[in-house]
Amino acid sequence: MNFSDIPSHENVKRQLRDMVADGRVPHALLLHGPAGTGKFMLARTFAQYLHCEHSTPDGEPCGVCHACRAHVSHSHVDTLYVFPVVKTDKIKEPISDDYIEDFRDFMTSSPFMDFDRWASTFDKKNAQPIIYVYESAALERRLATSATSSHYKIVLMWLPEKMNEQAANKLLKLIEEPFDDTIFLLVSDDASAILPTIRSRCRPIEVTRLDDASVAAYLTQRLSMDPQDALASAHIASGDVNAALRAVDATSVSRMFFDFFVRLMRLAYQRDVKGLLQWSNDVTSMGREQEVKFYDYCQRLIRENFVFRLNIPAITYLNRTEAQFSEKFARFITERNAEGIISQMNRASADIAGNANGKIVNFDFAIKMIILIKNF
Repeated sequence: MNFSDIPSHENVKRQLRDMVADGRVPHALLLHGPAGTGKFMLARTFAQYLHCEHSTPDGEPCGVCHACRAHVSHSHVDTLYVFPVVKTDKIKEPISDDYIEDFRDFMTSSPFMDFDRWASTFDKKNAQPIIYVYESAALERRLATSATSSHYKIVLMWLPEKMNEQAANKLLKLIEEPFDDTIFLLVSDDASAILPTIRSRCRPIEVTRLDDASVAAYLTQRLSMDPQDALASAHIASGDVNAALRAVDATSVSRMFFDFFVRLMRLAYQRDVKGLLQWSNDVTSMGREQEVKFYDYCQRLIRENFVFRLNIPAITYLNRTEAQFSEKFARFITERNAEGIISQMNRASADIAGNANGKIVNFDFAIKMIILIKNF
């Protein structure tokens, strides 16, 4: 992998290259920032760059030497991976090596490192993957030997905040008294949850959220999405590529939510009480979790339609289907009713999340929409 394959983060890439050029690579580096921004790809590429035998003049791994080829297959002998795992009936004292083949597949299929997707790969579905104390002991044994094929042994640790207390305390000792040829690359979604004494011994580099255009470009390139649809998905994801990909995977659900929204607004405008009663029953049949998500979706569409009236495409994030509907619908969402509609949606969502009767809540909300949609 090259740095150029990773969207955005040019400042971070420059810092990493400069460390190597100046010969001042810290023994412990902490890349931290929001999930889904490509932090682990940056760490992986930096590890490859450090091991590369013939890096290019423009600051990229050559991609053809023995070390680069090993990194591409995630099998470089001096690169150690540490990541959250789970205990099972067969594996009582789990370490990362017990799941390394699965993790290699995961790094390839989910390069932006979707933790929920990683957790779903385990047979024990209710368990939360963590880094156990057994990991620190195994790591200490492996680091005690010298690097085999390069100047550095590199430890790539994904989500150090998932370490239990015992593991964190043991890792602290390894970082405080590092082997001369060892570099720790820690990649965190939540640096505040890492043991403070570990944080203080790492050189931090913040990796900020991706801008919507970068996420949209990635979706367009990888999935051949329509640029407008990609930008709408990117905006909803708030810079998290994994969230954007999940939104794309949930296209059929979003379409269902859109159809329910359109049906609601038309029935409310027509004052069709019988139709709204059927609508409320249909929405309730989705189940409590989906109902809450539906109201979140509705609030977004109301906000987007309010902005749509300003006729500034740069700040409007609707896919093509939503935009076509909003061309005629947006005029009904104004300063007079937008806040009231969102307030009622918030209330309905909270009531349903609080185990209220969905049919009653949804029908009550639908009746209120009769008044709110006319008050524009």
